Amino acid sequence: MGADSRPDKRLVVAGHGPAAHRLVEAVRERDAAGTWTITVIGEEPRTAYDRVALTTHLEGADLAYPAHDGAVTVRTGERVTGIDRAARTVATSAGRAVPYDALVLATGSSPFVPPVEGADLPGVFVYRTIDDLDAIGAYARGRATGAVVGGGLLGLEAARAIQGLGLRSGVVEVAPWLMPRQLDEGGGAMLRRHIEALGMAVHAGTPMRALEAGEDGSVRRVVLADGTVLDAEVVVFSAGIRPRDELARGCGLPVGERGGIVVDASCRTEDPAVFAIGECALVGGTVYGLVGPCFSMAEVVADRLLSPASTAVFEGADMSTKLKLMGVDVASFGDPFAGPEQGALGVTYTDPVAGVYKRLVVSDDARTLLGGVLVGDAESYGTLRAHVGGGLPGAPEQMLFGGTEAAGGDLPGATVICSCNNVTAEGIRCAVTECSLTDVAGVKDRTRAGTSCGSCVPLVKRILDAELTAAGIEVSRAICEHFDYSRAELFDIVRAGRVASFTQLVQEHGTGRGCDICKPAVASILASLGNGHILEGEQAALQDTNDHFLANLQKNGTYSVVPRVPGGEITPERLIVIGEVARDFGLYTKITGGQRIDLFGARVEQLPEIWRRLVEAGFESGHAYGKALRTVKSCVGSTWCRYGVQDSAAMAIRLEMRYRGLRAPHKLKSAVSGCARECAEAQSKDFGVIATENGWNLYLAGNGGMRPRHADLFATDLTDDELITCIDRFLMFYIRTADRLQRTASWLESLDGGLDYLREVIVDDRLGICADLDAAMARHVASYSDEWRDTLEDPERLRRFVSFVNAPQTPDPSIAFEVERDQIKPLPLEVKR
Repeated sequence: MGADSRPDKRLVVAGHGPAAHRLVEAVRERDAAGTWTITVIGEEPRTAYDRVALTTHLEGADLAYPAHDGAVTVRTGERVTGIDRAARTVATSAGRAVPYDALVLATGSSPFVPPVEGADLPGVFVYRTIDDLDAIGAYARGRATGAVVGGGLLGLEAARAIQGLGLRSGVVEVAPWLMPRQLDEGGGAMLRRHIEALGMAVHAGTPMRALEAGEDGSVRRVVLADGTVLDAEVVVFSAGIRPRDELARGCGLPVGERGGIVVDASCRTEDPAVFAIGECALVGGTVYGLVGPCFSMAEVVADRLLSPASTAVFEGADMSTKLKLMGVDVASFGDPFAGPEQGALGVTYTDPVAGVYKRLVVSDDARTLLGGVLVGDAESYGTLRAHVGGGLPGAPEQMLFGGTEAAGGDLPGATVICSCNNVTAEGIRCAVTECSLTDVAGVKDRTRAGTSCGSCVPLVKRILDAELTAAGIEVSRAICEHFDYSRAELFDIVRAGRVASFTQLVQEHGTGRGCDICKPAVASILASLGNGHILEGEQAALQDTNDHFLANLQKNGTYSVVPRVPGGEITPERLIVIGEVARDFGLYTKITGGQRIDLFGARVEQLPEIWRRLVEAGFESGHAYGKALRTVKSCVGSTWCRYGVQDSAAMAIRLEMRYRGLRAPHKLKSAVSGCARECAEAQSKDFGVIATENGWNLYLAGNGGMRPRHADLFATDLTDDELITCIDRFLMFYIRTADRLQRTASWLESLDGGLDYLREVIVDDRLGICADLDAAMARHVASYSDEWRDTLEDPERLRRFVSFVNAPQTPDPSIAFEVERDQIKPLPLEVKR
C-alpha cells in the first residue's frame, strides 16, 4: 500500500453505516497487535444502526449497533468533504484535515427520486435513515392518506410504516408486479393479494406522471401515467438507490457509467491506499444493495489491511433473501428467473385460498435445484437455499408439499448457510466442535451466522442440533434466538415467576427485542394465564393480526364478526337481533361449519357499534379471531332425535361455556354427537365427544384441514363429571407443554408414549400435576370476561377502532362491494382499480 512501517498506521473510514461498522469490528477483532488506529467519520447524528430493521424504529425499537471500543474514534454529525490523495488527508465539514495511511470509503447510497413534477413539494419524503422516519412520523400526524413510490423491499417496508402511522396507504410500482428483482410474476401476484387484503391499494405496471399540491401548497395527489389519481397527503419515495460516489469523483478516482466507485476484487480503487465497500462500491460492474455482500466486502478489506500477503477477494454474493413483509413470508433464492433458454424447468404450486405460491426452478433433468420463489409459506427456505446448485433433497413435488427440512448433518460442508456473513455449514460445524457450543446464541457470536437478517437461524439450529446429537449431547428446544427455553419452559417461567409482560420476561430471562416467533407465543401464554385483556398496554402489540381488532380480517380490508352461539342453539329473539345487525350495517351473513353465524363486511370503525348491539342482546365474542376455543358443534341429541341416547346439545353448551376464551398454542375445535351416527363429526376435532348408552366416549387430538387426522379414543362410558375432568386436564396439559402453533394432533404424536402416556398423566396422575391442572382450569372459568364487552367499556381501547385517526367515523373509500344473491360481496380488485 505504500504506507510507512510505523506501528500506529492510520485507518480512516468515511461513513458509518452497517458496512463501515462491520469493517471496524473485523479490524479490531483481528488486530491483536494494535497496528491500526481507526477514525470513523459519519454524517448522521448517531452511530451505526441496523438499517434492515429500520421500520421497527417507529415501534420504539433500539436499532443501534454495539459501540466500538475505546481504541476507535467515532465522529458523528461530520461529513468528509474532500480527499487529498497526494497528501493522504481527508477534509471534513468541521474544518478538520485528517491524515490516513489507508482510507475506506463506505459512504453508502442515497435514495433515487424520479425526476417528476412535484417531487419537491412539502409532504414528500425519502425512506433511508432514522431521521427520515422521524420526519415522516411527525408530518403524518393528523393526515389520513399516503402513498409509497416503489414496490421493492424497501418500498413495501415503507408502506407498512405509513400504514402503521394510521394512514390509508398505497403502493405505486412501475414494474408489472411487486418485488420484481426477487419474485417472478406469479410470486409478485400472490404477494399483491396479501397486501391488498390488508387494505392497501397496489398500482403496478404504471409509471407516475406527477405529484400535485392541494390548496395549502403541500402534496395532495399522485397522478399516474394512465390518468389514475390517488389521494396522498404523504408521499414516500423508495424507488431504488444511487451510490454515493461524489468523494471519488472529486479526487479523480474512476466511477462507473451509472455510478459507483470502481474497485477490484480486493475492493481497492486504482489508488492503492483507498478502498470502497458497501453500496457506494462498484465491484465487477455491480453495485450491491443487500447487507450480506456489503459485509463480505468489509471482511475482505479487513484481511487486506492486516496482512500484506492476503489474497482475500470478493467473489460476488448470494442474493437470496427471506423476509416477512406485513406478516407475509416471502423468499427468493438462487436464480428464480431461469427458463427453458437456460435449460431450466419450473415446478409451480399455487393455493389461492391459503395465499401460498411456490415455484422451484430445476435443471431440465429435474436433478439440480437452480432457484425458486416462496410466498405465503417460506418454512422450507433454509433447506432449499442450501441445496441451490446441488442435488435436490427430494422430488420436486415433495419439496413443494412438505418434507423438505433435511437434517443439518446432511448438508454439504461448502453449503453457504448465512449469505449475509458468508458462513458455510462446515464453518458452523467446526465452531460447534472446536468451541463446545451448545446454543444458537453461541454459534451466532462465534460465526456471525444469523446476526443480520436472521433468515438462516432455523437452518443454523438444525446444524447445531445435528452436531450435538452426534456428540451425544441433549439438544436445546429453545423457542427462538431470544429465549433459551421451549414454549413449555417459558410457560412455567411465566406461571411460577408471576411474569406480567413480555418486556419483563425478555429482560429477566431472554435477550434482544423479541421477534415474530416469541412475541405471539408469549402473548398466548400471558392470555392463557389470565394476565389482563389482550388489548391492554404492551399486550396489544404482541398479538397476531386478527387479535388486534378482535375480528377476522378479510380480503378487502373489512372484518367479519362471529358472536358465540353455544352448541349452535339460538333463540328466535337473538336470531332476530343478528338479522337486524346484519341489515342495519349492510353485512353479508353465512352459517358456518361450526354452527354459528358469520357477519362479513364490517369496517373497522363499525366494529364497536356492532358489538354493542350484539352484547346488549346477550351475545359475546366467539373468538373466531384467536388461538382459542372456536366452537363446540353438536347435534340435537336425545331431546329431539329418535336415535339420540344423551343430551348432546346440553353437553356441547356446557363445554363451550366452560372453555370459551381459553387461549392456546393453536385454535381448538370440539363437537358432541348424541349417538354413534356421529352427525356432529366429533372424531375430526381436537376433543370430540360421542354419546353412549352408559355415558360419553372421549376422542382426542383430531383435526381437519390440509392434513386431516382422526381423533383417538381416549376413554369410554364417562359420566358427565368424569368427562369434564378429563377434558380440563387434557387442555391444560396441552396448553402448558405444546410448542407454538402446534395443533393437538401433532402435539400428541410428539409425546413420548403417545396416548398411553397422556392417559397416565391426566388420569393416573403420574406426574403429580392433576391438582394443579384442575386449579388452573378453575381459575380460567372463574376469571372469564368477554373481550368485546371489556373493550366497549374502555375508551382507551376503543381509540384503535378507526379507519382514519383524524376522522374517526369516516369510512374507508377504498372499500367497495357488489351485490350477488341479494347479499354484498367484495368488489373484484380489478374493478376497484
